[in-house]
Amino acid sequence: MVYPEPIAKLIEGLMKLPGIGPKTAGRLAFYVLSMDEEDVLDLAKALVNAKRQLRHCSVCQNITDVDPCRICRDPKRDRSVICVVQDPKDVVAMEKTHEFHGLYHVLHGALSPMDGVGPDDLRIAELLERLKTEPVQEVILATNPTIEGEATAMYLARLIKPAGIRVTRIAHGLPVGGDLEYADEVTLTKALEGRREL
Repeated sequence: MVYPEPIAKLIEGLMKLPGIGPKTAGRLAFYVLSMDEEDVLDLAKALVNAKRQLRHCSVCQNITDVDPCRICRDPKRDRSVICVVQDPKDVVAMEKTHEFHGLYHVLHGALSPMDGVGPDDLRIAELLERLKTEPVQEVILATNPTIEGEATAMYLARLIKPAGIRVTRIAHGLPVGGDLEYADEVTLTKALEGRREL
């Protein structure tokens, strides 16, 4: 079936979002059509405002509406520790724990030669510059436990250690509530490597 041009363009636009195929885009488009006009306008305004008002923090590279971001400006944060994460969503996840009180640095991805992502495509240069100018004593590498995340962590460790800064890696292993029988070999290996004394 050929859709009228306005809905076809809406479907085409929605398909540009990650994980949205033609069927899902179609369902979303028709849902938008069923919404009240005021709600559609609010959604459109939220999209435009997010795009126009958000930028990267000049210090940590996180997404923010003020520069520097609220975390970097917070005088209560421990400035001697920087947690390096792949994406802004990772900062949100870490903050939800209420356990980390240092600063962050967002790389905006991970090294992936197969996908053409090298060191110059990430915010690595900005991190190294921070380490020269800020009183950092420890860098926590909290990249994802994927091949790309591990490669990125190893690459960063090799760059940072010669500066005499302590480099640590977040532990990986079994999730709380998980069963050993369902864990894969890599997860079990990481859990054994990250074991601690009780």
